[in-house]
Amino acid sequence: MRESILRKKSLPLENVNDSTRKLLDDMLQTMYAAPGIGLAAVQIGVLKRIIVVDISKKEEEKND
Repeated sequence: MRESILRKKSLPLENVNDSTRKLLDDMLQTMYAAPGIGLAAVQIGVLKRIIVVDISKKEEEKND
């Protein structure tokens, strides 16, 4: 039986660079389109310890 990617250990983020910022922007767009309040990189197949979270109550408070 194949192990779910959600059960695999994600790697620490070593540094934030342009590709990391692009990933974060893409994750935020995906999260808002779902709609959701959080998304982990592993949920989109990226095994890095990255999450995005937005717990604002009002639509205009979102940081997109």
